[in-house]
Amino acid sequence: MDDIQVVESKPLLVDRELPGLREAVQQLVVKEHDVETPYGRIHCTMKGVPKTERPVILTYHDIGLNHKTCWDSLFNHEDMSEIMQHFAVCHVEAPGQHEGANTFSTGYEYPSMDQLSETLPLVLKHFGLKSVLGMGIGAGAYILARFALNSPSMVEGLVLININPCAEGWMDWAAHKISGWTNAMTDLVITHLFGKEEINHNPDLIARYRNYIIDMNQFNLQLFVKAYESRRDLEIERPVPGSNVRTLKCPSLLVVGDSSPAVDAVVRNPFNRSLYLFLFSVQPGKLTEAFKYFIQGMGYMPSASMTRLARSRTASGSSITSFEGNRSRSHTHEGNRSRSHTNEGNRSRSHTAEARAHADGSADGTATNNMDQAVPKSTEVSC
Repeated sequence: MDDIQVVESKPLLVDRELPGLREAVQQLVVKEHDVETPYGRIHCTMKGVPKTERPVILTYHDIGLNHKTCWDSLFNHEDMSEIMQHFAVCHVEAPGQHEGANTFSTGYEYPSMDQLSETLPLVLKHFGLKSVLGMGIGAGAYILARFALNSPSMVEGLVLININPCAEGWMDWAAHKISGWTNAMTDLVITHLFGKEEINHNPDLIARYRNYIIDMNQFNLQLFVKAYESRRDLEIERPVPGSNVRTLKCPSLLVVGDSSPAVDAVVRNPFNRSLYLFLFSVQPGKLTEAFKYFIQGMGYMPSASMTRLARSRTASGSSITSFEGNRSRSHTHEGNRSRSHTNEGNRSRSHTAEARAHADGSADGTATNNMDQAVPKSTEVSC
């Protein structure tokens, strides 16, 4: 048999020949982890490789959803590709809510919403992370807000979608109890995720999300729903000059669909004036656009490409911008529909959106100046 001589050769690909190749490859890295905590194992999915000089985007889903049904359509959207080149993403799932989760034993005490927030520092420690940009919907938004209140040094910013910062009132509790006697868990979750208009006029959307909920481990889901319904008030106060009140210290972005069941709770939020409120019909492109401005306001991605909204402002010279085309009311991020509670799809009618940005004098000067450039302090957008 002839010997084969192996000769070291020049690599076929180098960074200078294909700039961005390393980042593109890193985005394809997906690892699943089970993080041990005093309240059970927390299933996490890390996409991409964390960068030492910037935070990781950490997501938390709503009740009735897991990280895939809640976030895939947003993070797979073409407009997110630029952001994904700069940030790794860690999807965190509440105990027993991930795909293929084993059923908890009878008598298992599910962690409270406060306890779920206490698991997040252990998640950061597990991955060796110093800080995160949190993005949560519904129950997940509440958990991330609680985490930011308790561990402000670990949270650089928050995107809170359809958050209800208040404890469930006794009338809500009674209504859910009565509904629980007559309706399945699936119906209860649907009424949390969607407003009456979507439920009555978008049967395809509702059917799809019913399937998502049915595919969940029903016993485990019931425990998570009960924990959310038993949440405490976040006890956040609006800051007054010279006072020292309990409030979020990080820049935050509030987002709510204009037909969401949470719209009243978000509009009358007790958060401080460093939060930017977007009240509009959301779709992945619009949410990504707002998220990109938000990130730029924090000092990241200063050379990001100009978005449709920025181009329209440049052309019109006005803070009032009109977008052509169809889009959806939304809560999560997928599909096509006429009116939705998720962040996706097309619809025949357009709706006015209001975005109010307020600069917080106590925030970092650079971040505030960048955000002022990225998002006008008072903006009306037709979405």
